Amino acid sequence: MNAMVQPQTRTQQPPKAVSHMVKHSLQQASQALGTRDPLPYLDGLIDRTFYLPDDDTSYARNALAPGAVPYEPSFSESEPNALRFTIAPLGPNAPPVARRDEATREMRRLIAPIFGRDALRWFDSRSEQWRGFDGLSWMNYGAWFGSAFDEDGLYAAKIYYELLPTQIDALAPGLAQLTRQVMTEMPNLMPIFTSIGCKRETGSQRVTFLHRGPMQVASLGPLMNRLGIGHQLPSLMRIVGVALGGRFELPAGGVLVGMRETGEGVELKLEILLAAIPDLPARFLDLLKLGLAERPRQLAALSRWLDAFGMDDANEQGHFSVLSIRVTPHSAARISLYVRPIEFEMREQIEEGRAFQ
Repeated sequence: MNAMVQPQTRTQQPPKAVSHMVKHSLQQASQALGTRDPLPYLDGLIDRTFYLPDDDTSYARNALAPGAVPYEPSFSESEPNALRFTIAPLGPNAPPVARRDEATREMRRLIAPIFGRDALRWFDSRSEQWRGFDGLSWMNYGAWFGSAFDEDGLYAAKIYYELLPTQIDALAPGLAQLTRQVMTEMPNLMPIFTSIGCKRETGSQRVTFLHRGPMQVASLGPLMNRLGIGHQLPSLMRIVGVALGGRFELPAGGVLVGMRETGEGVELKLEILLAAIPDLPARFLDLLKLGLAERPRQLAALSRWLDAFGMDDANEQGHFSVLSIRVTPHSAARISLYVRPIEFEMREQIEEGRAFQ
């Protein structure tokens, strides 16, 4: 009887943890892009976050990448050769406060030895309100953790904290004033999170707003004029119009607007949640590349980056999660593209599970 059973036990393969998929994706991408391997920096966090088997659909219930594993690589035109990605820390059943605390610990663990003690003191001062706030009664997802790597190693680390309107006073004075100004000018904008990022030489903090209801892109004009960046509206609208096939009205629930102070003035970041666009062009990627045709280096960098994540041939809109467009007083529209590689989509597993219910 043992001889009959033995061949079956040899062929049975237990499901792999999602962490294997995430690590494989990052290592492949780092080799393709010529960056340092992120795993020596974040191996433990990845193991603590993606420990469940790759067929566990509970990962799909998350605020970062609904319907997929909460692992979101992104391309930035301003950092074209960097390996950037964001995750929702810890497993799908972790409470929001634990997620916030884990992301905060990772930030502090990385900042001090890599960016220095002054950077850590700056981060602690900017994050104090969100690190110490109890949050049990109001948090939804807690926090996300982002990082970027170049050929020298960790280039940037970023944390995304949920933000209540009552916490605006805890922001740095200039950012708090900017936040109130934005809400006064466009009352439909509601602050929902703040992101605090550290790089080797600098740090910055942004407030991101959700636009309640549909929004015409041109309606940003008066606010942008007030902030001294109104002359960049045409370049922003050009990217939107080309990528979305002539659409300039964005649906309710599909628009985020970020604001931060920079050395050259206010930076506005328009984020379009692509899954909310009901008629995203089938040739979205081709159209987006067309919008970069006048910048051949950035276009080549985008193609190389998409190839690194196996995305260059993807034609389903769910694979591209967010199109982000930034402008400053001295910089016309520059894009970032956030993606969901096909192997991390869980729609098929979810449908299969429903079929057996």
